[in-house]
Amino acid sequence: MAARFKAFFKGETVFCVSLVLALISSFIVIPDSLYLSYPDYRTLALLFCLMLIVAGFKSLGIFEFFGGRLLKKAGDLRKLSLFLVLLCFFSSMIITNDVALITFIPFTLLIFKMIEREDRLLKLIVLETIAANLGSMATPIGNPQNLYLFSASGMGYQEFAFAVLPYALSSLIILIIALCFEKAEAVQAKAAINAGVSAALGDRGSLYRLLMYILLLFVCLLVVFRIISFIPALICVSLIVFIVNKKLFCSVDYFLLLTFVCFFIFIGNLKRIPELNSALMAIVDGHELLAGILASQVISNVPAAILLSGFTNDLTLLITAVNIGGLGTLIASLASLIAFKFYAHEYPFKKMSFMKVFTLWNLLFLLVLSFQAFLFTNLI
Repeated sequence: MAARFKAFFKGETVFCVSLVLALISSFIVIPDSLYLSYPDYRTLALLFCLMLIVAGFKSLGIFEFFGGRLLKKAGDLRKLSLFLVLLCFFSSMIITNDVALITFIPFTLLIFKMIEREDRLLKLIVLETIAANLGSMATPIGNPQNLYLFSASGMGYQEFAFAVLPYALSSLIILIIALCFEKAEAVQAKAAINAGVSAALGDRGSLYRLLMYILLLFVCLLVVFRIISFIPALICVSLIVFIVNKKLFCSVDYFLLLTFVCFFIFIGNLKRIPELNSALMAIVDGHELLAGILASQVISNVPAAILLSGFTNDLTLLITAVNIGGLGTLIASLASLIAFKFYAHEYPFKKMSFMKVFTLWNLLFLLVLSFQAFLFTNLI
């Protein structure tokens, strides 16, 4: 029993911490009808729907299919590395950073084993991780913190774009420059690149399902941009997915949803304690950039976004902070743990090497983007 609990805590640490915080705060603020007003139901519904749709795309092998098509054009290791990093960067804008890494990290490991160039893997995996975390900041649906803050703030896309696109563009330029210094060695066993790639559009049924998931994604985007309500979208997506492939409901990260609920309860209760509310407002309000970056290093950027949003009115600056804050420590973005787990599983004796390279590159990006952010905010 103890071993199971330890394994569960290790796998769902953030959820367990959020649950403990919610329970502790519930002893201070006794549960009542106001608890029902705490959660942002729109964000929860959107996150649930998007996880279902992305699981649908993944079940068809779409990402591997198009990834394989792009990789066929790679003539050397430099281009191959660039393709893989750009796949993570741009795909994360739609399928989220964690799904991009879950999809393309194993794909990268497979390819480089086949071409017998595992010596080039470590740096590439780290850059793919950074690419997924920073590429995902460019859209409201790229990661959970964007989805929540964009939904909760009521900001328009122009305001959102101003908060994230300059840093996404800078990170893309730095990634390309970093990869340009890679040696352009010829790819041996080039045909191996297509191994394991799913024939996503191999039959008419798969094509129909693909079109259905694209349509459902469009419905979610209408909710994101506040054109339609989240309730009919939730019903529509759930019903169609149940009919098309009900197994996809098993792919939803329900603990992530519960983590959001627990943090909503914790923050809602803190705001009802006058002394704590005033103290946290004084600490966060006016210092969103520094608070968001530092908090992300310790509790990761998704919980930091939920926690700090309750104590500031400048959610635009907070979006910038928690996205940049996803760089730095391994836990600054929980998506980074996915890359670490995949790499450590294949190369358990290189865990410390991964940590060193990961920390070095993350600190480099963090310093550059933080400097850019502090410069922009002081000039405006």
